[in-house]
Amino acid sequence: MYPGRFEYQAPATLEEALATLDRYGDEAKVLAGGQSLIPLMKLRFASPRVLVDINRVPGLDTLAEERGELRIGALVRHKDCERSSLLGGRRAVLGDAAPQISDPIVRNLGTVAGSLAHADPQGDWGSALMAMGGRVVARGSDGSREIAVEDLFEGPFTTTLEPNEVITEVRVPDPGPKAGGTYLKLERKVGDFATAAVAVHVSFSDGTVRRAGIALTGVGPRNLRARAAEEALAGATLDDEAIAEAGRLAAEAAEPRDDVRGSAEYKRNVVRVFVERGLRKAREV
Repeated sequence: MYPGRFEYQAPATLEEALATLDRYGDEAKVLAGGQSLIPLMKLRFASPRVLVDINRVPGLDTLAEERGELRIGALVRHKDCERSSLLGGRRAVLGDAAPQISDPIVRNLGTVAGSLAHADPQGDWGSALMAMGGRVVARGSDGSREIAVEDLFEGPFTTTLEPNEVITEVRVPDPGPKAGGTYLKLERKVGDFATAAVAVHVSFSDGTVRRAGIALTGVGPRNLRARAAEEALAGATLDDEAIAEAGRLAAEAAEPRDDVRGSAEYKRNVVRVFVERGLRKAREV
């Protein structure tokens, strides 16, 4: 199918983009990579009156570390993250997630910020960034605000962004000198949505867990944090007993449904196994 008719705007500055969003409100959609929006438009699930293409706006392609904090601009592509050494080591959960985003065509064009704004419950970046305590910077004509990634998602394809706001940047806090983790994804074929996936990130201090982040993909109406599992690990030694208990609690936090990818019981078991694997990898740092 072809999209409905729409007006195309390509502002040269962020201020122009925000003014356009103010003018059209929820009749406008922001275009960055287009890998989520354009398919929706072709299926007529989305029919915006105006597309606001931000690709000409300068200063939105930053991928850098500043005082330990990672900054990912609105125009940073999945492929940029896949190739960057900044998303490895202490941020291994991000580095492991990047090459598992869809397929190479999508990774060449799609953006991290756009994926978050799309709020697909199957989105890999949502869980990876939630596990690390990531935040987005939302800019409107009245100023900027920061939103924790976990607070950005309200439900399937629904966020707390206002119609006249755009995500300009994703920020990931310093994980500390000793941290590790991974992103584990079960898919039926390369590029498929996850049957279930798990993001695990652990920061250590004096041999114990300073902070644990565990987030789940594809097993609920949005990306989910396994809070009980995280809390059980805080201050603990990451031994086999603690790992097994965290896996059990994470499986309980999942909200899967039976579908063509597997039964709810099967998906819960995948979550448990992946959390255990991820935590064992994290303790190797």
